[in-house]
Amino acid sequence: MDDYALAVDVGGTFTDIVLLNLATGDFRLLKTPSTPDDPSRGFITGISRILNESDVTYSQVRRLFHGTTIATNAILEGKGTPVGVLVSEGFKYVLEIGRHSMARLANPHVWVKPERPVPPERILEIPERTAFDGAIINTLDEDAVRMAAARFRDEGIESIAVSLTHSYANSANEIRVRELFQDEFPEAHLSLSSEVLPVFREYERTITTVLNAYVMPRVSYYIENLDRDLRELGVEAPLLIMKSNGGVIGSETATRQPVYTGLSGPAAGVMSAIDVAKNAGIEDCISFDMGGTSTDVSLVNRRTPTITLSGELGDWPVQLPILDIATIGAGGGSIAWLTAAGNLNVGPRSAGAVPGPVCYGLGGTEPTVTDANLALGRINDTIAGGALTLDVAAAREAIREKIATPLGLDLERAAHGIIQIVNYNMMGAIRNVSVERGHDPRRFALVAFGGAGPMHSIGVARLLDMPTVVAPPSPGVASAYGLLVADFKNDYARTSVQKPPGYDLAAMETIFRELEGEAVHWLDSEQVPAGRRELTRSADLRYAHQGFEVTVEMAGGAVQADSLDATIEHFHREHDRLFGFSLDQPVEFVTLRVTAWGHLESAGMAPLPSELSSPPEAMLGQRQVYFDDAGGFVSCDIYHRAMLAPGSAIDGPAILENVDSTVVIDPGWQARIDGYGNCIMRPV
Repeated sequence: MDDYALAVDVGGTFTDIVLLNLATGDFRLLKTPSTPDDPSRGFITGISRILNESDVTYSQVRRLFHGTTIATNAILEGKGTPVGVLVSEGFKYVLEIGRHSMARLANPHVWVKPERPVPPERILEIPERTAFDGAIINTLDEDAVRMAAARFRDEGIESIAVSLTHSYANSANEIRVRELFQDEFPEAHLSLSSEVLPVFREYERTITTVLNAYVMPRVSYYIENLDRDLRELGVEAPLLIMKSNGGVIGSETATRQPVYTGLSGPAAGVMSAIDVAKNAGIEDCISFDMGGTSTDVSLVNRRTPTITLSGELGDWPVQLPILDIATIGAGGGSIAWLTAAGNLNVGPRSAGAVPGPVCYGLGGTEPTVTDANLALGRINDTIAGGALTLDVAAAREAIREKIATPLGLDLERAAHGIIQIVNYNMMGAIRNVSVERGHDPRRFALVAFGGAGPMHSIGVARLLDMPTVVAPPSPGVASAYGLLVADFKNDYARTSVQKPPGYDLAAMETIFRELEGEAVHWLDSEQVPAGRRELTRSADLRYAHQGFEVTVEMAGGAVQADSLDATIEHFHREHDRLFGFSLDQPVEFVTLRVTAWGHLESAGMAPLPSELSSPPEAMLGQRQVYFDDAGGFVSCDIYHRAMLAPGSAIDGPAILENVDSTVVIDPGWQARIDGYGNCIMRPV
């Protein structure tokens, strides 16, 4: 019997499942409704259904991957567990003070500081003090810790974040706090900053540890239930959870570090884009995931995702290594609306799945991007394989009443304006991860997926002069497929400021070896074979007196004078690329990092069979579709995408329809189907 891999991506509306035959590369797809009250029910229902329909037994599943939004939604919706916090004496208001900054695009005249996840009355100060070099200045007041444990126990606060000053340099006091809690309050869930994020900057370290504690009970309960249900079904494969850095970790690690899964779903989409680009022979791409509510974009350079230490979860900075993903409120459900001054805006407010766009007939009254696409003929009036019939007349009437008539426009121009505005909004997100990071988007291909991505991809690419657009064979479930191509990955870091000219090479090498020891211990726990392990070193560097760092790979093997010089030269070049200049100034090493990889066996997609149809045989018919460059509605060929054979070439204007998505090919562009079913579009 063949072995299989399962990938399950739980979204707010649907749970997407991919079943891959590890021997042949053939795969099957399934979308099943999510169960927000208990996401594990939708998970179990979905995998049971796809396995039964494919005549595959539970014991044949050798790998099981999961992209989860449990931690993300708890943070975004403010539905985590009440948290108590222990800080060093004098740091009670570290969360309230935060940073004297606001959201990048916020209006300074109306911006209000977000309410902190923990109020000051649940933050207790503990007398102790550790210096930046790890020296214990004041010993831990153990009686104060015991009193804090008793108070949290009496108040029913079971999730505790511990963030003591400079614990990244010496974790002894935080470890002792855990030991004392085990005596006084053993039921408590403790998150130690020295384990969650052992780096400097008190606010970022504390808020990250607090968020970890905030979601830990909820994530632990979910994963433990899921593990139990899977074992009862007879699934022997370990459950692997997607992290925000694009790698996977075992369920035990995920329950201890749930904040690391904050961008689980979007990260899987980026990994899918990398695999699609590889199959299409493309080195550099920008992933473009447009769904019903939001759009996620990320830059991939030489098939390597971009990592940032300046990510955010909701309103909060998370100084963990995560994929550099920009998210905006732009999707098929984004609502078109007029300001008091009569200006047309689109999003970020969304109609969601309920009531959804007007054309869904579920009670929606405000026109959306989906309504505009339907009114212009860009999508069929039946979608999802005929499971959903869309009301064209209702969509057109909503656009006419709410947008066209107030602006004095005809309906088509108003609908086209909705699409143009959302395209410009998404262009801004792509500029954020490319131009603002020192990259020219014109040398990247746009890999478009999500239910709405391939409909808008050419329009967005034209705004940025991007020459190539790629739509994978099943864009609507691309994030689930991305789980299948991920490797084990975990990050380890420790702040150790080294200033010139007296770099302590021996101390740096010692820290690297200790971090590598932690990494090897984790790889052992995940049972990664020795031949599939990889450890890489990097460091955060800055010019003296700067307030920010740039992460670069460490040159050479052991820390020596020549390898440090090479690393510093690399830093100068990277600083110049990012900011347009470098300085003849002393360079400081701030934080040392180790990344551990456990490479899984390839789970690649199989090529398309050659006996599929030519374009004339795959044509479904024609309909009138609006293209502004063509002067209005034009007759447009409609194709059944899944029938198109490798090598098929189609000139725009044309539309490719599939169960999970629609690809719009503009006039002046040509699409070609490659050997893996990717639709590669370029201007003629």
